[in-house]
Amino acid sequence: MKFTPILTLVCALTMTGLWNAHAHAQAQTPNRGDDVILEMHQAFRKGDKNRLSALLPQTRGHVLEPLAAYWEMRTRLDTAPDAEIRGFLNAYAGSYYEDRLRNDWLLQLGKRRQWATFTAEYPRFRMRDDREVRCYALATEAMNSKADVAEEAKRLWYSLREVDDGCTYVIDHLHSGKQIHGLDLWRKARIAMDANRPRAAQAAVDIEAPRLSEQVALIHADPVKYLDKRIVAVTKSRKELAVLALIRIAAKNPDEAADLLSRRWAIQLSAEERNWTWAVIGKQATQKLQDNASTYFSKVQKDSDLNDDLLIWKVRAALRQGQWQQVLSATGAMSAATRQDPAWSYWRARALLAMGPHDAQRHEAQSLLTQIASVRGFYEQLALEELGQAITVPERPAPLTPQEKTAALQHPGLQRALYAIALGLRPEGNREWNYSTNLHTPGGMPDRELLAAADLACQRQVWDRCINTSERTKEVLDHEQRFPMPLREIVVRRAHDIRLDPAYVYGLIRQESRFVTDARSHVGASGLMQVMPATAKWTAQKIGLSGFTPQQINDREVNVTIGTAYLKLVLDDFEGSMPMATAAYNAGPSRPRSWRNGPVLEAAIWAETIPFQETRDYVKKVLANTTNYAALMTRQPQSIKARLGTVGPRQSTIAEVNKDLP
Repeated sequence: MKFTPILTLVCALTMTGLWNAHAHAQAQTPNRGDDVILEMHQAFRKGDKNRLSALLPQTRGHVLEPLAAYWEMRTRLDTAPDAEIRGFLNAYAGSYYEDRLRNDWLLQLGKRRQWATFTAEYPRFRMRDDREVRCYALATEAMNSKADVAEEAKRLWYSLREVDDGCTYVIDHLHSGKQIHGLDLWRKARIAMDANRPRAAQAAVDIEAPRLSEQVALIHADPVKYLDKRIVAVTKSRKELAVLALIRIAAKNPDEAADLLSRRWAIQLSAEERNWTWAVIGKQATQKLQDNASTYFSKVQKDSDLNDDLLIWKVRAALRQGQWQQVLSATGAMSAATRQDPAWSYWRARALLAMGPHDAQRHEAQSLLTQIASVRGFYEQLALEELGQAITVPERPAPLTPQEKTAALQHPGLQRALYAIALGLRPEGNREWNYSTNLHTPGGMPDRELLAAADLACQRQVWDRCINTSERTKEVLDHEQRFPMPLREIVVRRAHDIRLDPAYVYGLIRQESRFVTDARSHVGASGLMQVMPATAKWTAQKIGLSGFTPQQINDREVNVTIGTAYLKLVLDDFEGSMPMATAAYNAGPSRPRSWRNGPVLEAAIWAETIPFQETRDYVKKVLANTTNYAALMTRQPQSIKARLGTVGPRQSTIAEVNKDLP
């Protein structure tokens, strides 16, 4: 059976409405070609080469033929001759799938150390977003041109959570050439041990001190026992192993690690080793919200001995104690790239304003705040308010022209992506969409093209692509696109019925699911508001929703009804505090009940010092979303600070904790 190629199809459909109607009909009445694509998807997941080869001829002319051809070739990549691989690349030149297969091939060439072919193919690789491929490329640059690639190689390697061949290979090569030094390797081991990744720590030690690398597993298993057996650390390697043991102890008990360091090990370690170890102890104490965390950080004699991660935690510890001088010194020691992050620009500005009335400090603070102030995100909004401005809806850009809309409509990659998503192949569709809008040209699409692509996704109600694409514009902001309000009648009605701010509901849904009704998280949360099955059952009983079954959770109205009811119960339990209720929605109520103990903090500080990265980011994004939705819905100036308030221990005069709340 032969199908109309996508370019012919798109040229015949010059109006968005006609295309939408066609796509809707395709989705409603799947044809044999769609069935073949779905069958090939299952065969690809099983690695069934023979089935893929047998089915591929039936996809000729189908919109998703390049995807099907990629699946078939990918399963044979390890045995296919170079000429056949290049034939695929030529057949689908310019497409996402050409670049996707080249990415896979480059990884294979790197693992096989086929450097001549790798060097020839790498310049044709457009995505350039694969860390391991980039590490292989750095290795070839170092070998062929003796280029100084050490700093980039270290940056990539340090950010790697697990061990991979490419980055390990280039680091080993640079170490052999004395471009990477022992301290660089030990720092990677420290970072990995702090992150509870012993394999990565052992791989780093194996390059610098291969005869001692097996000690890393012993340290990870029982660091106290290891230190008891190593009373004196004489060599550099032995000292560093002691540091790894202290880091491992700090993860469970920062105070025990601090005691061991003070009594037995500080005198044996170098100044740099002591500074790093004290900082890790301070980081772990901060994550446990201990009041003495900043005391541990104060023992660091030289902030430049620390990496950005440790400096960030030093800032967080100082914020909890109101130690603005420490905030200032730590932000000053950060790398230029980290210092430009809106979070650290904002807190550095706040520290400058808190430290004194000097004109130079005020000028630097004003400059930092002005550079980041906008409605785009949490710290950008806080900076606006710090400058005395409210959060309002930016003026909409000029309407898209028919030509701009047609260009997006006729973009082959976007249409393939939308077709795949409509067919239920959302990950595949998302990847091609992202490539088409961002990765295939330097800097990505221009703003107007991004707005047109986002508009196409909005029209098709593919809300996650609509939002994510609109968010990538640099100079123009279309808040109607960035903050869509699908199901408005349901959301607003339900929110008003239970006296909940609909802007808050929208802010949360946008972060939870991007309005993908069948979204499902890795832990089993489902639907628009990402409700866990047990929570859904409990809430349904609590609000008297009779006849509820788990299968109903993806029904839009049922999901919103249960999600908003639970959110309202959480908000009431936390005395109307949006930051704490938002944290509870993400991490469960018991954790923010614990996190609120301690000093009364402005909620921006409390949110920044939440121990879990996921929840920390979630709270900030939901509150920023909420403020923007409120501005859109009311057309009135808004304040994120008013929504944040302060966070502290529960007052005894307030009603008891709702202990039944899941």
